[in-house]
Amino acid sequence: MTTTVAVPRTAQDDYTTVRTAIGVYRISSPLVRVSGGDRYTLLDQFLAKSSEYVEPDSVREALALNADGTPFAIVLHFEIGDDSWLLPRTPITTEALRSYLDELDTTGDVTVEIDPEGWGATAFEGPRAWAAAAKFVEFDVSGLTLHGVTESSVPSDPTALAHLARVGTTGEYGYLLISNAPEAAHEAAVAAVLAEGGAEVGPEGLARVQAEAGMAVYAAGFAGLPVHEADLAWMIDWNRIGEFTGSDDLVKPTTELARLTALAAPAGTAFAAGTEVTAGGQGVGTVLWQAPSANPDEELVFALLNAPFWVPGLELAAQNEDGAESPLRTVTLPRVIARSLTTRIS
Repeated sequence: MTTTVAVPRTAQDDYTTVRTAIGVYRISSPLVRVSGGDRYTLLDQFLAKSSEYVEPDSVREALALNADGTPFAIVLHFEIGDDSWLLPRTPITTEALRSYLDELDTTGDVTVEIDPEGWGATAFEGPRAWAAAAKFVEFDVSGLTLHGVTESSVPSDPTALAHLARVGTTGEYGYLLISNAPEAAHEAAVAAVLAEGGAEVGPEGLARVQAEAGMAVYAAGFAGLPVHEADLAWMIDWNRIGEFTGSDDLVKPTTELARLTALAAPAGTAFAAGTEVTAGGQGVGTVLWQAPSANPDEELVFALLNAPFWVPGLELAAQNEDGAESPLRTVTLPRVIARSLTTRIS
């Protein structure tokens, strides 16, 4: 009798799966449902972009700030029927989210529920993700446009409520399935992905793809940086200063300020957070985070660099964890051309 031993997947396996096929993963962040006629008034208290032009059956990415103007979380804001839904995509605990929402003015016709009725979410991303998504809708899946949301079904549980959104974190095709039967929905998504040659993926391979797409904060968080240093000014509606939590303390980015910057390093080198980055022997910044080593071609490092050293194409250096000086080169993001850009939904 022959025994088959499963070979554990590596971060590089997961990275390759997302880049070439489909990776499916469970989202652990709590869903928040905001209902009532005054729900937009509540959302506009803390989201850095106005709800004025939000469309029904849509999803958008929005930034919430702390009272001091530092980033609190990036959330997905769904409009589904008569409700707004929020789903954090950056690291945040349920307790911190609850404390944050408790500070808001909830008077009027508005109700906020965290984890209502056990709702949960599963996501799948990759150049073949549309093929798995097609199994959850009764129309041509190409009709679900980017940032669109549609009613869906869970094959194993006909009584379950579900919604499918076309939204992702990697630059590849991405879909997110939310349901009040999260276990059944997750199992259905895994089955659909496996049938199309994909696999369940872990956080490291996924984090590497996200970092290469320009959103390292999804896994790493904000490292205590203010909005202008975290390079998140594009998520702020600067015409609403003074109208939402933390907006009075925002600083508009200029070419004289330090900025979070991506740097490429030789494959196999590792850098500790807090390591000084140098140019010609002079300190010009600090390493904050290194993306998981899932791409065999190079390492991707994120550092806060002083102006003007955050411009792309500069040759810098830092001491690696072995004590030797290693070269670093500032690069542009996205770092890898997504296969989805040349893969047609059909």
